[in-house]
Amino acid sequence: MTITASEIPTTIATTPEQVRSAELEQQLRQTPERFRVLTGDRPTGALHLGHYFGTLHNRVRLQDLGVEVFVLVADYQVLTDRDVAERLTEYVDGLLLDHLAIGIDPARTTVFNHSAVPALNQLLLPFLSLVSVAELGRNPTVKDEIAHSRQSSVSGLMYTYPVHQAADILFCKGNLVPVGQDQLPHLEVTRTIARRFNERYGAVFPEPDALLSAAPLLLGTDGTKMSKSRANSIALSAGADETARLIKGAKTDAERHITYDPEGRPGVSSLVLLAALCLDRDPHEVAEEIGNGGAAVLKRTVTDAVNTRMAPIRARRAEYAQDMAYVRSVLRAGNERANEIAERTLDEVRDAMGGLR
Repeated sequence: MTITASEIPTTIATTPEQVRSAELEQQLRQTPERFRVLTGDRPTGALHLGHYFGTLHNRVRLQDLGVEVFVLVADYQVLTDRDVAERLTEYVDGLLLDHLAIGIDPARTTVFNHSAVPALNQLLLPFLSLVSVAELGRNPTVKDEIAHSRQSSVSGLMYTYPVHQAADILFCKGNLVPVGQDQLPHLEVTRTIARRFNERYGAVFPEPDALLSAAPLLLGTDGTKMSKSRANSIALSAGADETARLIKGAKTDAERHITYDPEGRPGVSSLVLLAALCLDRDPHEVAEEIGNGGAAVLKRTVTDAVNTRMAPIRARRAEYAQDMAYVRSVLRAGNERANEIAERTLDEVRDAMGGLR
């Protein structure tokens, strides 16, 4: 048995979004063929363990349930918070390798990239007409992204980011989007655009639901949020020795006895959680076993757990890396399928809007 992001216990469902998400999980198991999922990543760096346990593993779960999954390589959206798309080819190749290595099956999951699907991006224009500048400016997720932007000034692409995401989701008529709580405002923009388009021009789009992720929070080796841009992550592409070195340097605290207390001991608890996820065990049990062993035993336990869990993924990744022609053909095939779908959807949109061409 392996643990998945949606199966990690967090809190009892209390908000309407949590209740709805729980209902959707039941429906996914009963009638997975009813759902089309859109998810994806910006190719801005190497995917890491936080991505694996937070989102990537869940994509394989949904695929294996029989859900139709689309994985977007969001290359255009790299520019939302930076001036140039650095090392783009390298990062796209790495993202493809990681997805294949973890078990994404190109026969069941469509992997494609923004820049190869012109019809998708053309949806941005009519969609922008359905939201106001004030609505975009009030989006709390956009505000947070602006606050953490690496740019000296914010581009228009940052403000329209949620609308571009709406095009990503609706081009394939996705009706389910795995998101974290912080991404709900973005998805609400998509739902608003779909609803307003349907009211104004006729029913074309579904209003997609949020499948709330119960993903665990894994901190980086410096004790802050694990991030591609902060040099504090453990990449899926990292070897056993590099993984050991990174974990050895991870931040802990001065208390010798190991406990699982995410609020009081975030650094220690993140390491305990990482070991527990890799071992498919409860983090409290892992902490109790380590007990007075201190940080040294904790880090050794984490290193062994991560390297054991990642060994088959690393082996598959290395094998795929020997045939990059095949890896890139996966993206080409996905782009072809995405283009066919996007062009059909754009034709529907044009017809609904009065025969625009």
